[in-house]
Amino acid sequence: METEGSSVRPGRPRPWLLIALALAVGLALLSWVVPGKSAAPPARASNPRPRPAARGTAALDPAELDVRLEDLKAARPASAASERNPFRFYVKPPPPPRPIPPVPNRIEERPEPVVPDGPVPPPPPPKIPLKYIGFLDEPGGGKVAAFSDCRMTMRGREGEVIAGQYRLVHIGVESVVMEYVDGRGRETIRMSGQECVGK
Repeated sequence: METEGSSVRPGRPRPWLLIALALAVGLALLSWVVPGKSAAPPARASNPRPRPAARGTAALDPAELDVRLEDLKAARPASAASERNPFRFYVKPPPPPRPIPPVPNRIEERPEPVVPDGPVPPPPPPKIPLKYIGFLDEPGGGKVAAFSDCRMTMRGREGEVIAGQYRLVHIGVESVVMEYVDGRGRETIRMSGQECVGK
């Protein structure tokens, strides 16, 4: 049993679709061939030019017809065309230099160097010659730092005296703080003694 919609074959287009397409093409051709009156009229000029009067309708003023031939015989002003060259690039001259203000004639007074009163302070102690190799964590929670002078290796904890003349103040991860036994010359020594290991 065939249904109502199955009377048209699925491969062929439907007839009402063809009719609608033909009407659309026809309307497009009709509007292209026959132009409508939808275009707006051209705008009028805001300042219309006066139309010339017809010949013979108005009389001309004789003063307007004066050609003044004597002006053509007058001398023309000299032009600077001899200095112009369209094939040469003009470079503007630089502006004149600004005047330098005069310097007053006076001798500048320099302050005299300050000479300290009293005895000359002693020179600072020399740098500590030890190199920090590293540290070791002990099971009890303390740290032991290792030092070298590239001849022998020494070790010590915070507060101990190293090599008989240097006190270890603080042990850090990358550096230690040391000073002389008498408290002078405190300095931070960074870990740089790896080149002494193995010598």
